Amino acid sequence: MSILQAMGWRAEALGWDGYQSLVRAMSVEAASDFGASVGGRLGPLLSPHKVARRNMELVFPDAGAREIDALLVAMWDNIGRLLGEFPNLHRMDLKATGESIRLEGRDVIDELAAKGDPVVFVGGHFANWEVLAAVLANAMPKCRMTYRHANNPLIDRRIVNQRAAYGVEIFAPKGEAGAKEALKALQTGHSVALMNDQKMNDGIEAPFFGLPAMTASGPARMALKYDAPLVPMSVVRRHGANFTVKVYEPLPRPQAADRTQAILEMVTAVNRFIEARILETPAQWFWVHRRFAKNVYRKAAG
Repeated sequence: MSILQAMGWRAEALGWDGYQSLVRAMSVEAASDFGASVGGRLGPLLSPHKVARRNMELVFPDAGAREIDALLVAMWDNIGRLLGEFPNLHRMDLKATGESIRLEGRDVIDELAAKGDPVVFVGGHFANWEVLAAVLANAMPKCRMTYRHANNPLIDRRIVNQRAAYGVEIFAPKGEAGAKEALKALQTGHSVALMNDQKMNDGIEAPFFGLPAMTASGPARMALKYDAPLVPMSVVRRHGANFTVKVYEPLPRPQAADRTQAILEMVTAVNRFIEARILETPAQWFWVHRRFAKNVYRKAAG
């Protein structure tokens, strides 16, 4: 590590701390509104804006330019709110005992927890997915969440500690180390929760909105290996910093006897679940990710 890199990391960490202090001085709702205001102004100026537009054009080929523009505005509002809410998550009702955060499917969680067997939860980057992870962790304490470590180790340490403070235990989502962590968790009776809506180059190809998309097969493989239920989950922003976290019934077991085909069947089922949630609340998905093959984004680069 060079001195310049170390200085850069420290400067970024100072900026992070300053932002955290700023929004923590506000109420949760005010921080959410502030984030929406910042996101609405800055988001369209960033390069991921073009990626989001291209994704929307692919998923909604019949939508006109004005419809896409309106969807982009709503998307940046949601992303901005998430950034305003994250520093204040410890102040939110993560046990979902009131009206600000509701938990639908608590009976599903209670039934799974009563059995005591490990569960593989799968979800996507909707609304405020940090709320989803935190509510699930509080409802099912023996559950570990995937997390992609931040590039800046100083900020990464802050994020990990912040998540731990409200009950979210993490493991690395990619590579051999992450796979070993997940398998060890399942072997010891813990459940795991993974976000399964982003491109995974070393995954398998499965249809997503009619297009081939490289998709993580890890959740399906783990569910089959340990005969664990594969349980979808999601979160919806009702308004402001008010959410409904949803845990669904386990996905049907695959019909295919061949293991390779069974994995593809389960991965495809997860993609269909994600598709359905996107169509329900399209502005609340993380559209700025390059979900499809590189060639479909050539237009976005122009």
